[in-house]
Amino acid sequence: MGVKAMLPSYELGFYALVVTCAVLYSASGIFEASRDSMNRKAFRDGIKPGWHYFGRKMDVADFEWVMWFTSFRNIIIFALSGHVLFGKICSMTVPQHRAVMYMIYGVLAVLGSMGLVYLMIILSHCLLLYSVALAKQKWLCYVAGLCCLASFKVEPFGSWQSGFVTGAFDLQDVLFYGGCTFTIMRCMSFALESSQKEEGIYSIFDLLKYNFYLPFFFFGPVMTFDQFHAQVSTRELRRKDNEMKNIRVNALLHVGAIVAVDIFFHFFYILTLPSDLKFVNRLSDWSLAGLAYSNLVYDWVKAAVMFGVINTIARLDHLDPPQPPKCITMLYIFAETHFDRGINDWLCKYVYDHIGENHDNILKELVASITTFAVTTLWLGPCEVIYIWSLVNCFGLNFELWVQKFFQLGPFAKLEAKLSGAMSRRIRAAFGAVNFWAIVLYNILALNSLEFALLVTKRLLVTGFPVSTLSIWFITYCGVQLIKERERILALEEEDKAKVE
Repeated sequence: MGVKAMLPSYELGFYALVVTCAVLYSASGIFEASRDSMNRKAFRDGIKPGWHYFGRKMDVADFEWVMWFTSFRNIIIFALSGHVLFGKICSMTVPQHRAVMYMIYGVLAVLGSMGLVYLMIILSHCLLLYSVALAKQKWLCYVAGLCCLASFKVEPFGSWQSGFVTGAFDLQDVLFYGGCTFTIMRCMSFALESSQKEEGIYSIFDLLKYNFYLPFFFFGPVMTFDQFHAQVSTRELRRKDNEMKNIRVNALLHVGAIVAVDIFFHFFYILTLPSDLKFVNRLSDWSLAGLAYSNLVYDWVKAAVMFGVINTIARLDHLDPPQPPKCITMLYIFAETHFDRGINDWLCKYVYDHIGENHDNILKELVASITTFAVTTLWLGPCEVIYIWSLVNCFGLNFELWVQKFFQLGPFAKLEAKLSGAMSRRIRAAFGAVNFWAIVLYNILALNSLEFALLVTKRLLVTGFPVSTLSIWFITYCGVQLIKERERILALEEEDKAKVE
């Protein structure tokens, strides 16, 4: 109830005004803090010379972003440009064998960038999991796959395998662990899909074609084997209406996002500021809340840019890859919170939905979510921060279901039925505002540090109570109502499309 309920336009306008003013006020505090801390000794490693003519330095605390646009920039441009050109030639000349051509190019690119030993390590894991897939036993596929994943994420096995790769360059560790862990996830998908195949099993070449598709190899996203196999096996390559136009628009948007982030980092040091808790503790509650929220938004932008560029290449190859993650600004539900939709789709298909089924049973949901976050913990790399992050997010996911089940009980269901749709939407938005900040506080654990997350929580819920707590809650409520309005419009548009079809 309340999903498609409409609110008065003046009320929505008021919500938009409140959110806009709050964001600007919070941003002004972060800007002043960034300007005042530009030359602090504690920030020397995170802030480097930038635009001298504007008198601004640049926040370079995110090593991934800096890596992409400095040491890895030329490699990305060269490798992906070569793949696009190679893929275009193959699509025009031998479309029926394009998957084999992609595989050959991917193998050569991996060999040229990481060496023969690394390629042999990858092939050995592929061969091992292919051999396991021959048994067509799901439990064996899970055990073998997770053991292989642990061999890269748990010491000393990870260091032992990486020690075989000779040579040294800035990106060796990043490419080593990225390519290996994504390979294991793809091999598990292949093995699990093969175990469900009614007759026979997919060939080893199907696995190699799937794994060595270069745009996905080092950094994902993970596209499940059934989807990839079906799409690359299509011989008639046809573009949808306006598909090339959409690809060009998306490419320009990604370039615009890169430029916007570069500008942003010269004026807002959102990544470096949390590293000095003494300095951050002097910020106002509003600025601190904005700083925590900005970190999540930035991480989403980073993921959207990375996967967006890769997805653009994949679409040029006539594939339909996993979509970029949903913006944190549009989230107030734990079930939709993910920064890598490929991994999320993988986990949902092979773990979460497999165990939780329709997600109505509280016990099954608890087992499914615990298992899912256990696999996620192994995927991210077991450590104290990841343990805490998994625990609180698992609790948040289950708590949503518990609250939903509680309010579906007879007395509450009857009470809500007596309310108007608009009032029901307002009540749900009030709970959604609390959930929104739970998502923010739980996820800055992994993005920043446990100490920063505890500081933000203490300031917003303890020392800032009641003025800061209630005012930020109300502003978040206004934001959730705007999100719900967007969801309402999208739901109506989908209904109209369904009627037309």
